[in-house]
Amino acid sequence: MAVQSKFLSVVFICLVIIAGAGAALLWRHPAPPDLVTGTYLSPRREVADFSLIDQHGRKFDRSNLHGHWSMLFFGYTNCPDFCPSTLAMLAAMEQGLRADSATVRPQVIFVSVDAKRDTPAQLAQYVPYFDPEFIGLTAADQPTIEAVAKRMGVAVSITPRADGSYSVDHSGTIFVLDPDSRLAAVLTGPFTVDGLKGDFSRIVAAGA
Repeated sequence: MAVQSKFLSVVFICLVIIAGAGAALLWRHPAPPDLVTGTYLSPRREVADFSLIDQHGRKFDRSNLHGHWSMLFFGYTNCPDFCPSTLAMLAAMEQGLRADSATVRPQVIFVSVDAKRDTPAQLAQYVPYFDPEFIGLTAADQPTIEAVAKRMGVAVSITPRADGSYSVDHSGTIFVLDPDSRLAAVLTGPFTVDGLKGDFSRIVAAGA
């Protein structure tokens, strides 16, 4: 009986050790957050370098992402509905974070997929309409911007029209990057102000 008791004690101690080790692993590697509007990435993914132009005509590359949480959204200024509605939601999200005195807010970056029409001057008029802190990016030519979009997994399609104009189609993903310029989450919608605000806070908390 004593031998059995001793055996059970050893088993119990082993189970306690295993449970403790499991708890330690969970503490070091907590479960990724469940997001309302997209997917949290673990491990995070490196973003390839790029070279674009902001709304002030200045160079903007991967180094400009360092030290900031960022939310990138690809679109174009002539977009009739999805782009302005998404930017308006991102602006409302920023206002909500300011109202909450959030210690961390993202730099919101609007990347145009229509380099021909979306010059820096055009972006300088368009982007501040939603929020004066928003950043607008474009490129000197269409192939450059499409190459950046492709590396991020954004599909862009330019379709000529009979009248000489063209239509632009693109995917509507929002990319969340951490202060080390790594892709932390991919948000695919449907988007709401509360959903974006809550997801951003969860992503930041998981990366703290």
